[in-house]
Amino acid sequence: MKTILAATISATLAATTFSAPAADAPPDYRFHVERLAEGLAQPMAVAVAPDGRIFFNEYGGKLKIYQPKTKSLVLAGELKVFRDQENGFLAFALDPKFAENHWIYCLYSPPGFDGQYLSRFTMEGDTLDLASEKRLLQYDEQRKQCCHHGSTLAFAPDGCLLWSAGDNTHPHAESNGYGPLDERPDRAPWDAQKSSANTMSLAGKICRIRPKPDGTYEIPAGNLFPPGTPKTRPEIYVMGCRNPWRMSVDAKTGYVYWGEVGPDANDDGPRGPRGYDEINQAKKAGNFGWPYFVGDNFAYTDYDYVTKQLGQPFDPLHPINESVNNTGIRELPPAMPAFLYWPYRAPKKWPEFGEGGRTACAGPVFHWRPEFAKSGGFPQHFDNCLLFWDWERPFMKWARLDADSNLAGLEPFTGAVQVSRGKPVASGATNVKRPVHAVFGQDGQLYLLDYGDTWGANADSQLLKISYVTGNLAPVARVQPDFVVVGDPAADAPTLSAETSRDPEGGALTYQWTLQPGGKTLGNTAQIPVTIKEPGNYVAEVRVTDAQGTSSTASARVIVGNRPPKVTFIEPKEGDTYAPGQPVKFRIAVSDPEDGESAAKAEVMGARVVVSGAFRRDDGKEDPLDPGITRMKQSDCFNCHAAEQKVVGPSLVEIANKYRGQSGAMELLTKKVREGGSGVWGPIPMLPHPQLTDDEVAIMLRWLLSLEAGKGGPILLHGLTGEAATPNPGKPKPGVFVLEATYTDQGHAPAGELSGRATITLRPR
Repeated sequence: MKTILAATISATLAATTFSAPAADAPPDYRFHVERLAEGLAQPMAVAVAPDGRIFFNEYGGKLKIYQPKTKSLVLAGELKVFRDQENGFLAFALDPKFAENHWIYCLYSPPGFDGQYLSRFTMEGDTLDLASEKRLLQYDEQRKQCCHHGSTLAFAPDGCLLWSAGDNTHPHAESNGYGPLDERPDRAPWDAQKSSANTMSLAGKICRIRPKPDGTYEIPAGNLFPPGTPKTRPEIYVMGCRNPWRMSVDAKTGYVYWGEVGPDANDDGPRGPRGYDEINQAKKAGNFGWPYFVGDNFAYTDYDYVTKQLGQPFDPLHPINESVNNTGIRELPPAMPAFLYWPYRAPKKWPEFGEGGRTACAGPVFHWRPEFAKSGGFPQHFDNCLLFWDWERPFMKWARLDADSNLAGLEPFTGAVQVSRGKPVASGATNVKRPVHAVFGQDGQLYLLDYGDTWGANADSQLLKISYVTGNLAPVARVQPDFVVVGDPAADAPTLSAETSRDPEGGALTYQWTLQPGGKTLGNTAQIPVTIKEPGNYVAEVRVTDAQGTSSTASARVIVGNRPPKVTFIEPKEGDTYAPGQPVKFRIAVSDPEDGESAAKAEVMGARVVVSGAFRRDDGKEDPLDPGITRMKQSDCFNCHAAEQKVVGPSLVEIANKYRGQSGAMELLTKKVREGGSGVWGPIPMLPHPQLTDDEVAIMLRWLLSLEAGKGGPILLHGLTGEAATPNPGKPKPGVFVLEATYTDQGHAPAGELSGRATITLRPR
C-alpha cells in the first residue's frame, strides 16, 4: 500500500526544471581548478578566514590550516575524540568576528561522555589553544548502537549559530528501511521517536542559539518552541531530521538548507514509501517529519513490532508521538515536505538525479558581487543559486532560486569539475570522488573538500579552489615530444610539434621557436625540424600567441651527442613469480654506447644503477603514497631525479638538505620548477613546467623537503645484483610486485647524462 498525504501548508515549488546548461551558462574552460592539498585524513568541513587562511578539520580530531602564502599545511591542534559509531570531530565554524576575537566553535564527540560537546576555543596565531575551551552546551546520545550524528556548524547573518544533529538511531534491524519505530523494551536505539520526534532531545534536529562573549548563549526569537514551553528544548529550530549531515545558511536571507540522508527501503510497501534523500529548506522553524514522513510528506504506517500488525498512516497535519521512548510533547507541529528529493532508482519528479546510492548534501547559496570579476569569483549567472550534490551517486548541481527563494530550476554545476567514481573523466576536467563540504570565500571563489574514493583515509582526498576567469584567456602551449635525444648530430634532425597547443576560446595561434642557450630562432610554424650540429644540452622553446597578443610558452629538452643506455633484467624475468615476504634476487645488465658494457665494468657501472620497487594490490591500485610523490610520478620529475642518487639532476635528498628550513625556500623552488633554470647543480638546464600550478608544485615540494637520507624515497638497492624485499604475506593481500632498474650514464661531454630504465612485473605464487 502506498500512502501519499501532501501538506497543504507548504509553499508550492516551481515546476520548471532543467538539467542541460542554460543557453547563457558560462563555458567550462573559464573555470580554473587548483589543488591546494591532497592526502587529507577524512576531511569534514572547510572555512576561509578573513586573512585568507583555509581551515579544515579531520574526523579523527585534527584541525589544520592551509597557508596560501607559503603553500604549506599547519596542524593547529588535535581534539581527543571518541571515534566509534560515526562519532569524532564532527564540525567547526569560525566566529563572524574571527579577525578580532579569534574564536572558533567545535562540535565533537568526547571520550567518557555519551553525546556531543559544543565548545568555543581561541586561536593563538596558527595554534588551537585547547586550554581556552568554553563549553557552550552538551547533549546526550546513546552509544549502544550506531549511528547518525550529522553535523555541520554555521553562522547565520544575524549572528546566530546553528548546527545539525542526526537521529542517533540504528538504521536497519527490523525497520527494513522504513520508519524506525521500535517501542519494545530495551529497543530505544532502534526508535527515532526518542530523538527526531522528541521535543526534549537535541538529536535529529537543527538547533539555533546566539553565543554570548562570556561563553554562554541565549535563545533567539523565532525558534520552534518559545522558552518555557513545557516538555520542549528552546534550542530547537528544526525537528524531524534523520541525518542532516551537510547543512548551510544563506548568508543573505538566513534561510537554512540541508541534505537529509534518507532511509533504505527500495520499494513502496505496506509499511510506507520507499526511501528518499532530500534537500530541505527552512525559511522558518518547523517539523520536517522524520520518522513519520519522508520526501513530499509520504506517510509511513504505524507498526507494532510485537504483533507485526499495521496501524494507520501518520497524518502530516497532525503528527502524534506516542512512543514509550518519548519524553517530550505528544502532539507535534505539522510536517513540512522536502524541497527536493530522490530515491534509489527511477525518480519520477526529477529524473535528472539518476539512479544509485544516495547521500544528499546541501552546499552554500552563491550571491554575486561586481568585484568578483577581478577576484576570480563565480559569474553573475549563478547569483542566488544553491549548490548541492550527492556524496554517493555522485553528481553536483545548482538549484536556481527566485526572488522569494523558491525553486526556479536545476542546472549542472560545471563540466570543469566531474564527480566520478571509477568512470572516465572528460579531457580537461578535474576528477572529484566524493565532495564533502564547500564554501564560497569573500573573493567569490569556491573552496571544496573532496573526501576521496572510500570510507576511511584516502590518498586521493583533496582541497580544491575553483575560480572563474574573465576577459581574454591565455593560450595553452604544448610541445611534443618534451625530451629529445640526438645521438648523431650529423644524421639526426628531430621534429618538434606544438600542434596540440590551443586557444581556449577557439582563436588562431601564431608560433615562434627559439633555441637556448643563445636565443637562435628556429622557425614560426607549428611543427619544425631541429638541426643542431654541436653536441651539448639545449632547450627548444615555443611561444604561442593568440589574436589579442596574449602568449604562453612550452619547452622541450634536447640533448645532442650522447646516446641512452639500455638496461635489461637477466633475472627474474617478466611474469616470474615471487613468494610474498621473501626477498627477490635480481641480476641486471647494462649496455651504453659511450660507457661500455657492465659485464666488463661491473664495479663502475653498477654504482650508477638504482633499483626500486612498488607493490600493486589485486585491485590494481598501488599502496597509498604521499600525494607529493604521486604527483611527481605523474610529471617528468623522476626522469632526472632519484631520491638518494644523482641521475641527470641532483638527488632529491640533496635538494632537501640544501633548502630545508631556509626562509623563502618554497617560493624559490616553486619558481625554479615552473620557470626552469640552470647553474645551481651543473650545466644541464632544468626544463620549465608552466603547466603546473603553484599549488601543485607546493604539494610536490612539501614531500621533497621532508626527505632525509635513508628514509626518503622508493629506492631499494644500488648495484647490478642484490635482493629486493617484498611485502609481508597478507600485509596487504598479495598482489603483483613491480621491479624497476635505472642506469644513469656518465654523459658524453659536453652532452649531459642520460638514463635507461627496465621494468618487470612479478606475480605472487
